[in-house]
Amino acid sequence: MIIFFICHLFYSQAYYAELRNKYWQFEENDENAFAYINIYIKSSKRDKNYAELFQAYSDAIKYSSNKKMQYADSAVAAAKLSKDPDVIGNAYLAKGSVFYFTHRKFKPALHEYLKAYKYLENSNDPFLKNRNLYYIGVVKSYLGYYNEAADIFRKSVAFFKPNTTGNIHPNLIFNNQKGYLNSLHQLIVCEQAMGDYKNAVIHTEQGLKETPATNDFEQERSYFYKTKGINEIHQKNYTEAISDLNKSIPGLKKVNDFSWISAIHYYSGVSYRNKGDLKEAVKQYKAVDSIFKKHHFIFPQTRKNYEELIDYYKKENNPQQELYYTRQLLKVDSVLTNDFKYLADRIHREYDTKSLLQAKANLENKNSFAKKLVIILSIALLILGGLVFYWFKRKKDLQKKYNHILNELNSVRPEVIQIQEKNIEKSSKLDPAVIKTLKDKFKEFEKSKRFLEKGITAGRLAAEFETNATYFSQFVSEFKDSNFNTYVNNLRIKYAVDQIYNHKEWRKYSVEDIALACGFSNRQSFSNFFYEQNGMRPAEFLKKRNEEILAERKIG
Repeated sequence: MIIFFICHLFYSQAYYAELRNKYWQFEENDENAFAYINIYIKSSKRDKNYAELFQAYSDAIKYSSNKKMQYADSAVAAAKLSKDPDVIGNAYLAKGSVFYFTHRKFKPALHEYLKAYKYLENSNDPFLKNRNLYYIGVVKSYLGYYNEAADIFRKSVAFFKPNTTGNIHPNLIFNNQKGYLNSLHQLIVCEQAMGDYKNAVIHTEQGLKETPATNDFEQERSYFYKTKGINEIHQKNYTEAISDLNKSIPGLKKVNDFSWISAIHYYSGVSYRNKGDLKEAVKQYKAVDSIFKKHHFIFPQTRKNYEELIDYYKKENNPQQELYYTRQLLKVDSVLTNDFKYLADRIHREYDTKSLLQAKANLENKNSFAKKLVIILSIALLILGGLVFYWFKRKKDLQKKYNHILNELNSVRPEVIQIQEKNIEKSSKLDPAVIKTLKDKFKEFEKSKRFLEKGITAGRLAAEFETNATYFSQFVSEFKDSNFNTYVNNLRIKYAVDQIYNHKEWRKYSVEDIALACGFSNRQSFSNFFYEQNGMRPAEFLKKRNEEILAERKIG
């Protein structure tokens, strides 16, 4: 019986290997491979061989053109049935890669990579561990942590490169070659971002020299031509830069790597601009916008693409196009702010959000000026007196409310954001021990500023506090004198007031940026709660604080 089982196992493994060999040479996204992959899936299901079923779904991800996420979910489900930590970790890596490579969704990608890390950190398979660290490095690089990412990629290069030759299985050599070349590419990206062009040039030459001259490595070869083009721009060799960047596009189009294609168009535009060919530069910049409109994605370092277009159409005296690209830049900033909460303050913005909004308003007024002029002139005399009266009254009211906010702010220590608890222990129906525990928990909650977490709920926090929802709600109602949502939002508003008043960098942010940083889902809800608590809008508070600082400087 044992001999039969062993024979059957070897036969199965050989059968699966033979199936994979039949489609291994197909190019990525070539669905002709499914003639064999579907047999592979059906056979491994029949045999209840869940490790092979995972492998089948993993291969399906590579060759599918439009169902990669569905196959990624199936791969995770199969891996869990195998109960093998290495297989499960590998499945989460595969799903994270779909988020990253196919959709450029970095937050969910990192979430999957960190899940994989939990399963692979004690793995005996060094390839899987280093592959996992590589992906975490990619996300760190994208978020702007270039030094940390570069350290990861140096370790990845050191691991993968020695395993690209030797007496090991050809598939392992192939996978290690891919790992080595992609790690080297990502290291160059970090070096260029940090201004280390000396090493970027050396490593780019190394990459081009060591990339095999086969179709299997066309994508990697394209990456190195891309980094070579960016190096040439730094050296002011713009004609050579354009040539290298053009060489990189065909290989990336084959795998639909729209993110780096977008960056290539931007750097090509920079090269043409520096050569004096503004017409071709604008054509390249517009290609970046086309990709952004389709995929809602852009690299932070290519944000300046829109500033170039705005400046170009401003000089051309074309307010319609200037307005369009101003609006697009606002959308870009919104995407970057949402996706890169920790990176937003690192982006050098020639056009900050506030000035963009003002420019947008000015351009809209300019475009509709002729239509509005007659109406404005006909009613101006009727409303002028009322507006002046309202303005003075509003100004006086705002100053009064502003002073009230400052009085409250000065009554507590800086950086202490809390809601004072009512002293009603004796009249409360809650058990004294429950009251004490919840007081301590809420004190720590406020001290650690967890109220800034977006989407936090009473149910989730009650579970974390190890109490039931009834006690939790009763405590908030009695001791915080509100419901949970109001309590959290009041803390957020107090935090926003403190940050705006005491930190100059916060006064550079837009209201939308501040809302997101304080845990609100959108600008409007933040503005409404701010007004409800303080009697003035956050934009008005920002303006008053800036005016106050300007007046102090003049006196000084």
